[in-house]
Amino acid sequence: MMEKLINKDDRFFVAGHRGMAGSAICRALQRSGYENLLTASRNELDLLDLQAVQRWFARTKPTVVVLAAAKVGGIHANDTYPADFLLENLKIQTNVIETAWRSGVKRLLFLGSSCIYPKFAQQPIKEESLLTGSLEPTNEWYAIAKIAGIKLCESLRKQYGFDAISLMPTNLYGPGDNYHPENSHVLPALIRRFHEAKECGAESVTCWGTGSPMREFLHVDDLGEACVFVLEKWLPKLNETTFFNVGTGTDLAIRELAELVADAVDFQGEIVWDSSKPDGTPRKQLNIRQLSLLGWKAQISLEQGVKNTVVDFGKRFKMGLIRL
Repeated sequence: MMEKLINKDDRFFVAGHRGMAGSAICRALQRSGYENLLTASRNELDLLDLQAVQRWFARTKPTVVVLAAAKVGGIHANDTYPADFLLENLKIQTNVIETAWRSGVKRLLFLGSSCIYPKFAQQPIKEESLLTGSLEPTNEWYAIAKIAGIKLCESLRKQYGFDAISLMPTNLYGPGDNYHPENSHVLPALIRRFHEAKECGAESVTCWGTGSPMREFLHVDDLGEACVFVLEKWLPKLNETTFFNVGTGTDLAIRELAELVADAVDFQGEIVWDSSKPDGTPRKQLNIRQLSLLGWKAQISLEQGVKNTVVDFGKRFKMGLIRL
């Protein structure tokens, strides 16, 4: 039995604990018996303020850090606010990672994104594809920030032996997702759109693009379990790759995804595709062989995950947390 690199006495700082990924990581840690969780809301700790981050680390003394905080959004948001996405993510990452290193944190886990890879990377995308081609223009600002975070972790490990590791999740979905009508990702955007159509009795729903791009989706609770898994099991050597892809190993066309969501919402109308809108990257499926070899595998099927997420959306809508 491999000895755990983390233990029940560790103090875990989960940055971004109120976000979809961060909250799932907190749930996964608690399910595994890790109770010493350190969290701070944006009002309590501004991660864009280096001095505030330094003071918070000095006061709370975390021993393990999971960096899940980020400014995120879909194609429209990335394309409309490029400077915000680049500046804010660079600041958050640098402030937390550097402070963790200087504070003597024993292990840091950084969450990246599959958008770091070239637009036309060979599929399924291996970790070695990083920086081998041009990025997808509609989200390159976010991608460049995430690449910088990965390289900062790698450089601190290479130069100083800092135990910083990174995971690159595919498209995430699940409880706590962002359903904003303009800056949400594709799956929550579809859930909201079909829910709105059903509520108002619309005969059709118009979706962006052609519906042909292929995408892979991972339930956020599977990501949470993957994070705990690597914190406990990952033993990278100093000069080896220090980031792994996380996904399901399967993808589907956006058109199929829309039909799946429509079925889960019980929308009976027509689905219309607006080909004047951008499709984004034609295909993006991750090669998850390296993490699979360590023994990790996603457990939640897309069909069941979407059904559960639609139920969660409905509950939040009835509670007034989501307004159409």
